[in-house]
Amino acid sequence: MIDNNNIPKHWQFKKLGEVISILGDGLHGTPKYSNDGEYYFINGNNLCNGKIIIKDNTKKVSRLEFEKYKKPLNDKTILLSINGTLGNVAFYNNEKVILGKSACYFNLLDCVNKNYIRILLSGQQFLNYAQKIATGSTIKNVSLKSMRELEIPIPPLPEQQQIVSKIEELFSELDKGIENLKTAQQQLKVYRQSLLKWAFEGKLTNVNVKEGELPKGWKWVNIENLLFDSKKGMSTGPFGTMLKKHEHQPNGVPVLGIENIGEGVFQMPNKIFVTKEKAIELKNFRVKENDIIISRSGTVGEICLLPKKMEDSIISTNLIRVRLNQKIINPKFFVYLFQGGKVRQQVFDLCKGSSRAFLNQTILRSLKFPFCTIEEQQLIVSELESRLTVCDKMEETITNSLQQAETLRQSILKRAFEGKLI
Repeated sequence: MIDNNNIPKHWQFKKLGEVISILGDGLHGTPKYSNDGEYYFINGNNLCNGKIIIKDNTKKVSRLEFEKYKKPLNDKTILLSINGTLGNVAFYNNEKVILGKSACYFNLLDCVNKNYIRILLSGQQFLNYAQKIATGSTIKNVSLKSMRELEIPIPPLPEQQQIVSKIEELFSELDKGIENLKTAQQQLKVYRQSLLKWAFEGKLTNVNVKEGELPKGWKWVNIENLLFDSKKGMSTGPFGTMLKKHEHQPNGVPVLGIENIGEGVFQMPNKIFVTKEKAIELKNFRVKENDIIISRSGTVGEICLLPKKMEDSIISTNLIRVRLNQKIINPKFFVYLFQGGKVRQQVFDLCKGSSRAFLNQTILRSLKFPFCTIEEQQLIVSELESRLTVCDKMEETITNSLQQAETLRQSILKRAFEGKLI
């Protein structure tokens, strides 16, 4: 896990089995649950950031079941997920729990600081080791034998505490920076939505617009007023019987899906293709440059404009294609309409009536769209593009900074366990 040539000479490499009094895992089976029980049956997914997390769906057991399956846990116990999700770590703090098989436990000897071991096992180096030695194709599992054989760097006990203190100090500063970045990220999202709301209330291009009213010359319209053709302007992708799974190809004519819609932009790559012959059969579902595709399910109401390179692609059953009358409406203006303000709220309100949100043409036809002249639309689009481009650059900077923060966190851990931090 860590190269023993990289540690100070006065440190030792020891196997985990040498610094613990006991190691085991939880119940390989299912206990008898009891809704009235006061004990909890936990697994590796209940371990997080050094704590046992009892969730709403965590099963309860009776005292009888607890006595039957309890383990010798104490204040020197560390819990670790070794099955499925690997590497979650927690201390035991007298919680009323029994363990499932995905939770490994071990009790440390006095020669090691439990915070030192917790931090060591929380790092990317241990996770890489765990993933390397784990068995199982779908559900990964680290054996108890592999845990006993795990070699870890052990400095003198006082130095362990110094390392822990230094890491906690640096992580505290790092976490404050991350919190500030995430706050800025959230503020950007709020600003984006506010910007779109103002735009389609006419407030970017008009002054003194009263709250709840549209500017002079604006009006509310239905989508039929905006289509290039009332019958052919809107199309839902082919039903499953028209395009079956065995007809999917590794290449050919692209079939567009939900995955092709980013945040208002078209995104590659494509997952599904059909032959040219099949595409001819499905010609009514072809798209052209500046057509708009909207997701019907999953991320309902996500929308983007089709680039020229995707002309003659086919839409899948999860999409609706909209073709606008570009003499009266700018396609980019329409895309922005869907991303914020009252139109987006209408979509949410009309689609949320079932257990699974779903958009269809009937709902689209019931929406009300704020409408202004094509010239004013272009002004609004230009203003939005200018301001949102700045937002995009700021978002990119924040995302990069968050990634760098995580890299720095792992660098701190690496230096710490090579004896280079203090």
